[in-house]
Amino acid sequence: MAASHATAGSCPNRAVLLAVTCLGQFMVLLDNTVVGAALPDMQHRLHTQLTGLQWIVDAYVLLVAMLLLSGGVFADRFGRKRVYLTGVAVFTVASLVCSLAPSLGWLIAGRVLQGIGAAALSPASLALLVAAYPVPQERIKAIGLWAGFSGIGLAAGPVAGGVLTDAFGWPAIFLVNLPIGVILLLAGLRTLEETRNPSAPAIDVPGTVLSVLAVGALTYGLIEGGARGWTSPVILSSFTAAVILLAAFVAVETRRSAPMLPLRLFRQRLFTVSNTAMVVVGFALMGSSFFFSQFFVYVQGSSILRAGLQTLPVSLAMVIVSPYAGRLAARYGFRIVVTTGLALAGLGLLALGLVHADTGYGNVWWRLGVVGTGFALTMSPLTGAAIQAVDPQEGGLASGISSTTRQIGAVLGVALLGAVVRIRQSGGASFETGLNSAFLAAGIVTLATAVFTGLWLTRSKPTEGSTAPQRSTDPDVVTTSNEAPANSR
Repeated sequence: MAASHATAGSCPNRAVLLAVTCLGQFMVLLDNTVVGAALPDMQHRLHTQLTGLQWIVDAYVLLVAMLLLSGGVFADRFGRKRVYLTGVAVFTVASLVCSLAPSLGWLIAGRVLQGIGAAALSPASLALLVAAYPVPQERIKAIGLWAGFSGIGLAAGPVAGGVLTDAFGWPAIFLVNLPIGVILLLAGLRTLEETRNPSAPAIDVPGTVLSVLAVGALTYGLIEGGARGWTSPVILSSFTAAVILLAAFVAVETRRSAPMLPLRLFRQRLFTVSNTAMVVVGFALMGSSFFFSQFFVYVQGSSILRAGLQTLPVSLAMVIVSPYAGRLAARYGFRIVVTTGLALAGLGLLALGLVHADTGYGNVWWRLGVVGTGFALTMSPLTGAAIQAVDPQEGGLASGISSTTRQIGAVLGVALLGAVVRIRQSGGASFETGLNSAFLAAGIVTLATAVFTGLWLTRSKPTEGSTAPQRSTDPDVVTTSNEAPANSR
């Protein structure tokens, strides 16, 4: 990592730093899954339809996806402590706005602010850890704990969301962030020391703005198309604007000396294939998860609390299996592990597409578990593949791009699978039938991607003049991915 203004050992208490950064990441990841359990209550109390629920989720995910890379650059350039605490403050205030929202519009505005805060908080928390732990083995352990807290946040979300919503209503899922945020601000101000990277690149403002607008326009068209009509002028204009803005983004990034997204990296087949597959992972995982609680509440008649507990097999499987995914990839190679994971996830989603109102939970939970297991096997190896495809000094950038592509897939998953449900309902089908179609569509796309990675997920040849060492004689085997996150911004 580039030099910092503070030495690694200058933090008075690295244990406190570890706790502060892990708790911040826990709060962000908890918010990813806690909202899903509250969606049925939001729909009832806010008198909104499926489109409104999609915006509640995508308003947050969209901002995280498009600002994540810039958040890492901001942290390096302006100070990791400053950006981290700013992110915590914004996220906490935004959570208060969400909890007090009197209408759907206010709630969506609060979710936008939450996304901005999360996009600053998350990369800055990891950057603080990396700066505080210069010894590779200590750093790996610290990052492992940081990632472990992320997993706990994901697993706790459905249960916490179900309990809080059932007892107090949906605003409670946001109020729980307030004491956490206050604790983080007080502890962070007292214990964190400022570090920064003097050689960090300039902020790519045009690229950031164009990317937000392009994906935002595309998302608007996909979510609102079902309600307004796919051929209505506003929807066609939205899709046209998305294409124009995307073209402008590519043109700007090609000409900038320090682009937010270096397009040259996509000349490497391994990098391109791994990120393409990561888009599908985000698409299928987030798009299907959006409907899990709604299926149990609206189709099978569960209470909100029970529905939160019933969705738990997905996140539990991911928490249990994820730590082993990297080891399996190191032993058997990216292609085998990723393709197996995608095939499992795809088959699990197809199986969910065959579940009906009278299907007993004993015949449902294992399908959710298969989905979680499959996606857990894919995410870490896909990130490792993206990192291995680039020069070592760009490992952090590759990791950030991998996270961004997954979030973009998540935005599109909620929008597109929601469109599938609405199209089926507009044709006279029931909500249950629409959900079955959405799960089947996600499963088919995931299985197709398994075939794609099985054929193409092999290591690229080094680019001309590349300084990257040959880390393995087998183009499909990971050998040094454990330390890759240390380069993350």
